Amino acid sequence: MSSKKENLLIFTLVILCYVSIVLLKITPHQMIKSRPQFIKIATLSVVFCGSVVGGNISLRYLAVSFNQAVGATTPFFTALFAYMATLKREAWVTYAALVPVVAGVVIASGGEPSFHFFGFIMCLSATAARAFKSVLQGILLSSEGEKLNSMNLLLYMSPIAVLVLLPAVLIMEPDVMDVTMSLGREHKSMWLLLLLNSFTAYAANLSNFLVTKHTSALTLQVLGNAKGAVAVVISILLFRNPVTVVGMAGYTITVLGVAAYGETKRRFR
Repeated sequence: MSSKKENLLIFTLVILCYVSIVLLKITPHQMIKSRPQFIKIATLSVVFCGSVVGGNISLRYLAVSFNQAVGATTPFFTALFAYMATLKREAWVTYAALVPVVAGVVIASGGEPSFHFFGFIMCLSATAARAFKSVLQGILLSSEGEKLNSMNLLLYMSPIAVLVLLPAVLIMEPDVMDVTMSLGREHKSMWLLLLLNSFTAYAANLSNFLVTKHTSALTLQVLGNAKGAVAVVISILLFRNPVTVVGMAGYTITVLGVAAYGETKRRFR
């Protein structure tokens, strides 16, 4: 059901972007200027889909709390990809602050009672894909000559993402249509909730691009870790995930590393 939901969300993003740009003219409609620019947009869409699929698969094997803890290493991958793609360096203390972020996840992995190697690999792959997506969207939003605004980038990447995710849905969840219709008949409010979720996703993705444009891909991912910390606590309280002392120590170190990163970014701009 999760992949089907993502497809519906992205399809709604296409409609909302089209209405906002073409009909309401909230922002000027920008055309794709070159083949390399289109390839970058297509790559962004495919990487986004990979992160979605990998993240959903990992949740079959890992507790939500541990999944979020692994996701907290996204700033590390973002810093690595940003340097490889743009040769942009941060202050050395900023990189030092990322060490406890990664170390915390390593410690939490050792203390995770429901650790699953395949699930961990899929989660780590999804995390790296999210980091690469942030760097790539930063390039598309700020590169001179081929710069796109946030809404136009969302408009162009969403249809490609639908085309990529649709086969994944049919392969991974062949009975998804029957399940969806059955749930829709059983819970009448499901369609309204999915529509509300789609509008929220539109706002979240647009905000995501705007934050990347006006700050940096690395800052975006560190801010996302605040959400991850909340998700860990809610997961433990709601789903009663078994957590060891070692695991909690790892989570705590990761959160402290995120806080240290925020402080270094504030002091060493």
